[in-house]
Amino acid sequence: MQNPSAPPPVLRPSAPKAVPLADVAAHLGLDRRADVEGVAVRGVTLATADLRPGELFVAVRGVHRHGAEFAGDAIAQGAVAIVTDAVGAELLPEPGVPVLVVENPRAILGGLSALVYGTGAGAFLPPLLAVTGTNGKTSVTHLMEGMLQGLGVVTGLSSTAERHIAGEVIPSRLTTPEASEMHALIGLMRERDVDAILVEVSAQALTRHRVDGLHFDVAGFTNLSHDHLDDYGDMTEYLAAKAALFTPARARRAVICVDQPAGIEIAATAGIPVTTVLTPAIAEDPAVGADWRVEIISETPEGTTFTLTGPSDALTTTVPVIGPHMASNAGLAIVMLLEAGWEWTALTGLLDGRRIEAHLPGRIERLSGDRGPALYLDFGHSPDAFAKTLDAVRRVTAGRVIMVCGANGDRDTTKRADMGAVAALGSDVLVITDQHPRSEDPALIRRALIDGARAARPDVVVHEVTPPEEAIATAVSLAGDGDAILWAGPGHQHYREIRGVRTPFDAAGAAQDALRRAGWPVSG
Repeated sequence: MQNPSAPPPVLRPSAPKAVPLADVAAHLGLDRRADVEGVAVRGVTLATADLRPGELFVAVRGVHRHGAEFAGDAIAQGAVAIVTDAVGAELLPEPGVPVLVVENPRAILGGLSALVYGTGAGAFLPPLLAVTGTNGKTSVTHLMEGMLQGLGVVTGLSSTAERHIAGEVIPSRLTTPEASEMHALIGLMRERDVDAILVEVSAQALTRHRVDGLHFDVAGFTNLSHDHLDDYGDMTEYLAAKAALFTPARARRAVICVDQPAGIEIAATAGIPVTTVLTPAIAEDPAVGADWRVEIISETPEGTTFTLTGPSDALTTTVPVIGPHMASNAGLAIVMLLEAGWEWTALTGLLDGRRIEAHLPGRIERLSGDRGPALYLDFGHSPDAFAKTLDAVRRVTAGRVIMVCGANGDRDTTKRADMGAVAALGSDVLVITDQHPRSEDPALIRRALIDGARAARPDVVVHEVTPPEEAIATAVSLAGDGDAILWAGPGHQHYREIRGVRTPFDAAGAAQDALRRAGWPVSG
């Protein structure tokens, strides 16, 4: 396993084509014939740490420093030209390479990267499928991948958890990579003969230009709930950021979950053809009309069985995780593949009466064995994610539900009280601990969760335990046979971020160690 304290590598085509810098200048609308002739570009990067000889260094203004301050390092590492703004140009020393000045370098990064890597609209690419929404994006992309692989399709995937390229697995840096990384990744996938590409698209990716230059064949929407209000002023602005994916400039077709008013609004306002999916068991209005319906048949600790019914067809299958919301994610995934062109007969042949074979990293992942308390690890870090996952655990648990959770530092602080409240209302025993405190005081983060929990349910039993290894050990010590423990937060991640440092951390290992010490078996 790669050292989790080090950032994952940036992936690029192994044999990139050379693009004349004159073509780049023309693309940017710049008349720079004199000093760009004979210069060729083989890649694009924002970071000197990732730069390879022959690439273009794009120097953007950061939160604390301007990228132009690092131009000397970029040139020493082999950058053949620099793109920056007027402020950056003033900061440059005598560069010795061509400098192209634009008003907003980040805004042109997607189109520029598409030009260099040959991955823009109209390029010969495998089908591109995108998923956005507050929760469920990772699950939908990994479910689609599992189904496609079952059909013999070679897949590429970019999710919060991992990047996959024809079977190779690499940890992710961001939910959606920067535009230069995204286009380079897709260029590499094409080079390795990938047949379909599945991309998780965050709201920040849309507003910060990370998917500019891409045109998706199908775009899916899961849901919208309280999150990221540190980036968006209110939920209306947050929804508008998501809705930008469902326009002709970004996608050809849409598949929208209409379990919530947000989905209904996106379906009504999308500028592209829309197919809708509804799961009555979790829909705010089960009577809403939809093209496809997900009806829950049964729920067990091993998975959730459902029937997906369309205008004239139906299939029954089992998603390998608990919860009606996971059946909803699976239904969305199936319809997205159908809308992308995979045959219904192939999908029914693979799925009808069978279990979906897919791995969802850190999504309600069961770590315990066949006796003792069931222990689930989940990536949930919003009130809605807590509520849905707690409900899913409760529905398959005979005994008590014990929850272990924390909240991330330097992120939306307005959701912490709600997270604590939902955790208290949905569990019998609550263990509050730390996750990624980043630059914040972890005690203050825990206090916000505890205050929210006690305000919602004054009689709640709360244990405040740190570090997280001790918290999960405490939860296991409190649990008995037939109980369940939900540890929300760590999910697939193998580190904790503390004061700017990624500290190696194995939540799954800590949880299973606690089970073993208590005399309980573990999965696998």
